[in-house]
Amino acid sequence: MKYEAVVFDLDGTLTDTLSDLKNSVNYALSEFGFPERSLDEVRRFVGNGVRRLMYLSVPDGTPQTTAEDCLAVFKKHYKENSLVETKPYDGIMPMLNELKRRGIKTAVVTNKMQEAAADIVRFFFDGLIDETIGQTDGAAQKPQPDGVFLALKKLGVSTEKSVYVGDSDVDCVTARNAGLPCIGAAWGFRGRKVLAENGADFIIDRPSEILDLI
Repeated sequence: MKYEAVVFDLDGTLTDTLSDLKNSVNYALSEFGFPERSLDEVRRFVGNGVRRLMYLSVPDGTPQTTAEDCLAVFKKHYKENSLVETKPYDGIMPMLNELKRRGIKTAVVTNKMQEAAADIVRFFFDGLIDETIGQTDGAAQKPQPDGVFLALKKLGVSTEKSVYVGDSDVDCVTARNAGLPCIGAAWGFRGRKVLAENGADFIIDRPSEILDLI
């Protein structure tokens, strides 16, 4: 096998989290009397952490203090409602089970809040994902490679023996910054065109195709 470890993005790659994110965004916005955002708008806004998500979601010209208050409401609501509509994409579970059977180590590296990421991974992928690295205060987030390097250190696998799987431009840049080949998940939030434009080494339409590449 070419690789001993696979590092996955979470939202838009392993799990379809978009509806729960949209619902928490709109709950927070409604608390401040702001107009709601559509599913497609939230799809465009995700990928760079929840602070960026909320800063893009509030109306232009919103004071920073108000945006931060809105973010706090979002965090509380999402913590309590992150598993309402979220689910793994079709084909993810068989793929992860096969990686486990082959002895391939796995990690999630995401810009989602650490607690929310850990909850989702534990709920859906307990025993199938070896390490989960989410966003914590003061830590560099993707596209910086720090989270990938931390995950591989915990897995005990070198970058030369690892591959990255993600669905966005942020993921392509993260993989490049970490020195890992990037497998682009075309079923995710951004689609094939964005992955191609941002230099994904491979672009796949089904999770099972990961097994052929490793």
